[in-house]
Amino acid sequence: MKLTKTLLAMLLAALMVLSVVGCTKKIDVTEYTQPTEAPAKTETKTETKTETKTETKTETKTEAQPTEEPAKELTYADGTELRVAAGYNNTKTGIAFDPEVAKDGVTLADGVTYHAGDLKPTWVEVEKRLNVKFVNQYQGNTATKEFDFWKERLEEVDLVAGGASQLSEYGEEGSIVNLAEYLDMMPNFKAYLEANPIVRLSITGNTTTGAIYFAPYFDGVNDIERMPLMRVDWVEKLLNGEGEFTAEASNNTAAPVYQPYMPTSGKVEVEVVNLDGKTVDKIAKDYDAAGNIVAAMNDKGAMTGVEAVNMLREYIDKAYNGYYGTDRANLFIGQNAAWDADELVALLRCVVANPQTLNGTDVVQGLFSREDANNQRRVDMFRFAGTLFGVRGMESRQDYLYVGNDGLLHDARQEVDTYKALERMNDLVKEGLISEAFVSMQEVKSENYLDQDLGFMHYDYNQTQTLLNETKLQKDQGEKYMAVMVPVARWNDGTGEQFMRFTESWRSVKTDAWGISVKGVAGDEDKLNAALKFFDYVFSPEGQILMSYGPDAFIKTNADGSYVTFLFNGKEMPVISDENYADLWKLGKGNYTNYARQYLGSTLSFVKSQAFEYQCTCDAGKEGAGHISVAIGLGTIKHPELAITDNPWYTSVPTVLPNTKVENDQIKTYSDLSTKFSSAKGGENLFVDQIVNGYAVEGMADAEGSANYVADTMSGAQYLQLKQDAWARLQKYYASLGK
Repeated sequence: MKLTKTLLAMLLAALMVLSVVGCTKKIDVTEYTQPTEAPAKTETKTETKTETKTETKTETKTEAQPTEEPAKELTYADGTELRVAAGYNNTKTGIAFDPEVAKDGVTLADGVTYHAGDLKPTWVEVEKRLNVKFVNQYQGNTATKEFDFWKERLEEVDLVAGGASQLSEYGEEGSIVNLAEYLDMMPNFKAYLEANPIVRLSITGNTTTGAIYFAPYFDGVNDIERMPLMRVDWVEKLLNGEGEFTAEASNNTAAPVYQPYMPTSGKVEVEVVNLDGKTVDKIAKDYDAAGNIVAAMNDKGAMTGVEAVNMLREYIDKAYNGYYGTDRANLFIGQNAAWDADELVALLRCVVANPQTLNGTDVVQGLFSREDANNQRRVDMFRFAGTLFGVRGMESRQDYLYVGNDGLLHDARQEVDTYKALERMNDLVKEGLISEAFVSMQEVKSENYLDQDLGFMHYDYNQTQTLLNETKLQKDQGEKYMAVMVPVARWNDGTGEQFMRFTESWRSVKTDAWGISVKGVAGDEDKLNAALKFFDYVFSPEGQILMSYGPDAFIKTNADGSYVTFLFNGKEMPVISDENYADLWKLGKGNYTNYARQYLGSTLSFVKSQAFEYQCTCDAGKEGAGHISVAIGLGTIKHPELAITDNPWYTSVPTVLPNTKVENDQIKTYSDLSTKFSSAKGGENLFVDQIVNGYAVEGMADAEGSANYVADTMSGAQYLQLKQDAWARLQKYYASLGK
């Protein structure tokens, strides 16, 4: 499998010359759901097919408040047609089969053979359950670009995807239906919002009217999103064992550039989860005993890889007073990990200087991204920088905003600390610790790094990346790529500087959503009611299962027809069928989201349960994510809360802020804030550029100058004030909901 390892190593080595700069534990995920338990499968296809007007009337009446007038019912003609312009991000991920996916016909676990143009099984089932007819109008774009395609011709579609802010903006202009006007006719959606007021806060488009212009999308809710991932077998090979590390050959470390981030003297106490995963230990980083590892390495200067490893080993023994014993790798990869940025830099120096031991070649890369030439993935590098160096706003749900401990919004692009963190990342580039393909924007992907044993770590989603253990690594030889603990960093949450773990990568309302076109349903009550009924249904317990798992034919059942379930986060959730799991690997190569979107038509939007994804996660993926989950559960990893918290620093920024049309029009004029800090494929991002090139933009010569440049020259200060005004209105509106 790895015959081309040397060839790719030679390519990467050439890039270095050319460069300017020489599954056993359960994941504990809390999902926002209605109080109703997930239903057992008792309906037959005939019964679900008759779930139309009569059942809707009955359900709506029983859900209505007894003190209010009965709400008008959502009735519509059988077979009402809904034109849908929505998918994920390409033609393969719409509601109907793309020719490239279906080919000459694809037979799925339900026994049906599907052809190009056929609706995918999830959408066939929705048609049956709601007695509607879907027409695919999707053009194969991202949500924002899809809406851009249709925004001048909205009379041609009924349901349309768009960015959440985009749909709210056009809703304020009268182009998107205000769902709040129909909440009393949408008992499931209404109950979901009442049970989760922070979600209501995140989707409010106008605080005067309480307008809601889109049905939100949750790719999992209230759990960690991205994680650091490492070749844990490499860490064990370098750090574990008695005596000194030895190797027949190694490279030299580069001349040091990166300077210490953590203290150089004194002691720092941190909390770690015990190896048993049940209790919390307090351990000390003793800098008086061991010094700072980066400072020690810098004092020595360039050294052999063998010397670097032994220096790190000795540091771990002294700094932690023998806590890790001979299993020193646990500092980084264990349930009881306590690593910080400086220790990671020391480890990266060891990795990059020891390719002969790790992969048998003369070159190995340290940090990389999923796709080193794709801006959409390259931005994960500065997201990781935020986690490493204690900087907020790098993984915000809206632009680069976060709530400070003063209760006000702040913009990471206008904060000095942001640029200081990026300076440190540029230091890593100068030392050769970030992949040369990333620096040179070469077409190298995570699967290439792992397949050829040429890359050590990156920051990404767990399931899709750890499945590479099954397809690219040689597990029988002990190779293992796994999520590791969030690092300890310096954070100030308003209670003074804390040495703690915090992740801003926290799942909430996504930035993509679906809306109903006013012109599309204009004058047609059947269309409007059918669209509203659809939005309501997907937030019901059975609707959430359907939109996550697909139809019942893809779920394992008992002899009586009920679902076979497993306990996931305290709730019984369905088990996917064996045939479905086989197709996941046969058709989707183990990638759960690609398989679900391309073949089942599920997980395209709305409430996506992580229970399906968990079942598709490999053992290494479950192990690493399990460690992190336990740490979150025991409180050693902090994160934003999906609530208005007593300490505002922990309040998650809403995905949408209710700016007025006048304000939105003004924000549009600050175009540099979006075009120069884009996270889109093919876009430009100055944060990424600074990691690679340092301060190379005129007017942005240092950290303070860069923050001021964004605030003044790019109109960041005006932008932030408009966002702050909307945030103040939203908080006032939120307070009124409880009255």
